[in-house]
Amino acid sequence: MKERLKAIWLLLVFFSWGKEGKIKTKICSGGKVMEEKNIMQENPLGYAPLGGLMRKFAIPSIISMLVNSLYNMTDQIFIGHKIGMLGNAATNVAFPVTMLMIAFAQLIGVGTAANFNISLGAKRTEDAKKYIGTGLTMTGIIGLLFLVFVLLFQTPLLKVCGATENVLPLAETYLGITAIGLPFMLFSSMASMIIRADGSPSYSMTCTVSGAVLNVFLDWLFLFVFHWGIEGAALATAISQFVSFLLCICYFPKFRTFPITRNMLGIRKSYATKIAKLGTSNFLNHTIMMAVAIVLNNSLAHYGALSVYGKDIPLAVSGVATKLNSIMVAFVVGLAHGCQPILGFNIGAKKYDRVKATYKMAVKIGMCFSVAAFLLFQCFPQKVISVFGAGDPLYFAFAEKYLRIYMFMVFTFGLQPITVNYFTSIGAVKQGIVLSASRQGFILIPILLILPLKFGLEGVLFAGPIADGLAALLSITMVTINFRSLTKKQEEVEKTA
Repeated sequence: MKERLKAIWLLLVFFSWGKEGKIKTKICSGGKVMEEKNIMQENPLGYAPLGGLMRKFAIPSIISMLVNSLYNMTDQIFIGHKIGMLGNAATNVAFPVTMLMIAFAQLIGVGTAANFNISLGAKRTEDAKKYIGTGLTMTGIIGLLFLVFVLLFQTPLLKVCGATENVLPLAETYLGITAIGLPFMLFSSMASMIIRADGSPSYSMTCTVSGAVLNVFLDWLFLFVFHWGIEGAALATAISQFVSFLLCICYFPKFRTFPITRNMLGIRKSYATKIAKLGTSNFLNHTIMMAVAIVLNNSLAHYGALSVYGKDIPLAVSGVATKLNSIMVAFVVGLAHGCQPILGFNIGAKKYDRVKATYKMAVKIGMCFSVAAFLLFQCFPQKVISVFGAGDPLYFAFAEKYLRIYMFMVFTFGLQPITVNYFTSIGAVKQGIVLSASRQGFILIPILLILPLKFGLEGVLFAGPIADGLAALLSITMVTINFRSLTKKQEEVEKTA
């Protein structure tokens, strides 16, 4: 009788667990449980070839970031051809406001995605759910608050960003309309990172690409068919951002890792703190980029007025160069974001060799792109500038000088942003913050303020390559120290295995 009851109990255990596919039970002839083994499939992020994972996650991410940069790039091109130099200057002085919203998207998106993947790597599913819910709630609140702030303080913000008396009316018109789309841009930018972290990089790319393609079409329609001027360009951007937002919303009911439900939403202080902690380096990087843009715009206007170029030409050229730089930022940051799920999962799973290999592969790819950009700017500066519209000879003369001097060290650009995102993805918050603040804040801004005192407008231009070179050296130093630490950890894991 006891043997029959024992057999029945074993059968119940077998079928109750077997349906879930979680436990495999082997029974010997004597009826004893020999082995209980977890057969839940290991996440491919932990074992699949890195080359294939990079193609799967990085390529859609790169395309998304590149296309996303077209939101403002197409405005710059169409406005340059339809309105002219002052139109380009107007979008330039409004761009720091957009950069600040991107900074918040990086803060929440990177922080949420990194914590989500680290939690999954450590098999803490409930924590992963809470990070997603908290991140989504934070995005909605910050987006609405930011919209109100921009609408209330629009004119003072533009003046701080370097708007001259000729540029301010156009900039006010442009920002007044695009501000409506900023909360939608915040949500779609943040949500695309979560979608990618969920293992759907292609859908993440689709959300961004669809919005950008629509923006190009609407720019052409509103400016060249309806002749709505800068208002049309701004409206095209706002509508496109809303469409990207809707596509992201449509993904959530089919979230792959777990269902997203209403009870997941809400601000959980401890989780919000950890999100902000891992997203701080990216936030600081973009915030300081905004500060640099403000200092640069004001320096160009001030010292440009003392030169043959005047105030408006340097502002217009800087606007074009900023959009060109956004293409490089998009590629490199897209590459870094594509690596984030791989890095986050493997650091959580203590697979440190895969962490280092992923970083090295990303840097090699990023450096190849950076060198190509360097050759383009050095060899064909006027052809590059002419894409953004016409101008007088002084405009093209300064544009050539700007690209060849200020953008000289662009071949190192594949290093610093990738390293910043690397530290964020592995949870090394302090290193990420230091590196984020170094190039833009600790190095570039002081040089922008000091060097022109002696060399005028030329000093502004030479500040860029000096800062880029020093930031590259710091990146190499910090990641070398980190790699030594990971090597020691890997040796400890192998000893205990």
